[in-house]
Amino acid sequence: MNNPVLIVGSVAFDTIITPFSTGKHILGGSASYACLACSYFTVPQMVSVVGNDFDPAYLQRFKKRGIDLEGLQIDQTGKSFSWTGEYNEGFRSRKTTDTQVNVFESFQPAIPAAYKKSQYVMLGNIAPELQSHVLDQMEGNPFVLANTIDLWINLKKRPLLDLIKRLSLLVLNEEEVVQLTGVQNVIQAGRTLLDMGPEMAIVTRGEAGAYLFYPEGIFAVPAYQVVELRDPTGAGDSFAGSFIGFLASVERTDLDSLKKALFYATATASLTVEAFSCDRLETVGREAIESRVEELLSITQLEG
Repeated sequence: MNNPVLIVGSVAFDTIITPFSTGKHILGGSASYACLACSYFTVPQMVSVVGNDFDPAYLQRFKKRGIDLEGLQIDQTGKSFSWTGEYNEGFRSRKTTDTQVNVFESFQPAIPAAYKKSQYVMLGNIAPELQSHVLDQMEGNPFVLANTIDLWINLKKRPLLDLIKRLSLLVLNEEEVVQLTGVQNVIQAGRTLLDMGPEMAIVTRGEAGAYLFYPEGIFAVPAYQVVELRDPTGAGDSFAGSFIGFLASVERTDLDSLKKALFYATATASLTVEAFSCDRLETVGREAIESRVEELLSITQLEG
């Protein structure tokens, strides 16, 4: 675990309402999920902000997984970011019913000196201007993975397009890539996305798996078929955190390593959704991830 991963995003309190149960005021946020997923492969360096309501017990949960918290700001002037979302029957869509930005509204990511030479960077789905602000502080030429969401595609498309040109890899879901490119067919949308600037792109498709788009072609991995889905929140962040964590652990970003990382990301995300919040992800163990990677490999290879 020689190469740490700088991860910038939100640490939040979520309230999740599903057809079967409700989780109230539980740990969430893109940086929480991504760092916990990444921690199975290397040391995550968390950059985020929390408020005066953030229980130190949560910090101990992060530290237990070896997460470096030097870049986590504690703002005593207000409360932490909070979000409430409700999933419909079958978990095929969700709606946001409440968002309290709180101290995250004035968050300006300040990258500690020890993080500025990190060779692997993940930018969670914060505003694209903040994502660019992080890159402006970095030294060297890191491998940069970024997420975004429909909100920024709608409200911040120009700064988002500027950011995309600086990325090694952009990760979007199927709806987001169609929204950003204006192309309905996901394969054509992925190829169009590469023309917009990133070196590579991943399009996640839920139960249909994920596509890796690179200049020479496409690579696809099926989804791991989860039997007991409990809470899909954070699956995309876990996917991205484990993906870049794997790359950092092998110290390579060649095509073969990217393909392997896609299997690890898919396996890790499938474990995340089997419990509310970060609970399953936090305790599952590397062995469970490896087991699911082996299962995925077994159904994608011909015998003999």
